[in-house]
Amino acid sequence: MEHPGRIVVVSADIGAGHDRAADELAHRLRARGFAVDRLNLLHLLPHPVHRVVRETYRGVLHRLPWGYHALFRLTGRSQTAVRAIRALLRPFRRHLRRRIPPDTRAVVTTYPFANQLLGPLRRRGRLRVPVITYVTDFVVHPTWLAPGVDVYCAVRHAETHQASAADVTAVQPLVSRAFTRTGPEDRRRARQRFGLPAEGVLALVVAGSWGAGEVAATVAEVATAGVRPVVVCGHNAALRHRLRGAGRHVLGWVDDMPALMRAVDVMVENAGGLTCQEALAAGLPVVTYRPIAGHGRANAAILARAGLSRWAATPQQLGPVLAAVIGTGPVAPSRDDVSQDPAGLVAEAARRAPPAGPAGTRRPLLDPVGDAVAVLAALLQSTGGLR
Repeated sequence: MEHPGRIVVVSADIGAGHDRAADELAHRLRARGFAVDRLNLLHLLPHPVHRVVRETYRGVLHRLPWGYHALFRLTGRSQTAVRAIRALLRPFRRHLRRRIPPDTRAVVTTYPFANQLLGPLRRRGRLRVPVITYVTDFVVHPTWLAPGVDVYCAVRHAETHQASAADVTAVQPLVSRAFTRTGPEDRRRARQRFGLPAEGVLALVVAGSWGAGEVAATVAEVATAGVRPVVVCGHNAALRHRLRGAGRHVLGWVDDMPALMRAVDVMVENAGGLTCQEALAAGLPVVTYRPIAGHGRANAAILARAGLSRWAATPQQLGPVLAAVIGTGPVAPSRDDVSQDPAGLVAEAARRAPPAGPAGTRRPLLDPVGDAVAVLAALLQSTGGLR
């Protein structure tokens, strides 16, 4: 049977959250019969430059968090700064357009700077199909917004940044249905699988795929509060090595996060991204502690205002906050069934749209060095990529 159309999902391997949301969306769209192409925006760059850009961003986040926070605030307050980023990325528009097959019916993004390329293409008529974005944060930062984007999708409690104006559609989180809160027997099996103690209260400490932020201090202070930490270090091998020992439960990259969340009693997080959405979907209580600069602090404030998490602002507050949320037991899973499934929204738009057609034959005059510098400057203040 012929598929109802092709959909291109554009993400980027900056952290893991953008890709995980894109993976879930692609899974749902394929289940509806669509052909789905995945596109990593950073693959527009030569491979060595791609790696340099990603590692430079990681380095700034780890070593210069104050600089990252300043860039986040600057682009949040100044439309001129966002327009400058859009201009810097302009050389890549035609290159990206050529990666969209002629039979494409919609393009979906889960990474903000993809919008700064695709929005202008759509607005100028060089891309005939709708451009839809799924915001992976709880804050719709101005770097997500670009003229020409048809629909911005965000979870129900997300807030638009005060310096921005955007029509945002509330959707269900792009979270796998495997994130569910089950019974005591599932908890026992999950603890056994990960080598965790059968009894006692466990706190899952997460810091994204890069293990960013003040993780060591968080682990020590959770333990001081009388709760045994289970730490996920992601791909940060140095952090995992540093935290090992003294009876700690320290894990690297975990493929089965749904099972690990069933094994614990609370999650302590620092960025409020997709992992937080997964925990809420699973009914796992969430505590925000030592949030990272930029989007981490912005998400923490929104989560606290919405009552979705508790924000422990100091080490002295951490113990009482953990005791309070653990004392309440599992919370009602946040599936937000009233909101629309983003895959259904995309599918509806794709069925109405004509195919994208050919990209054209004009070749852009690209300066590889200038392009690399432009993308590097823009990516340094990318938001929401850690989960």
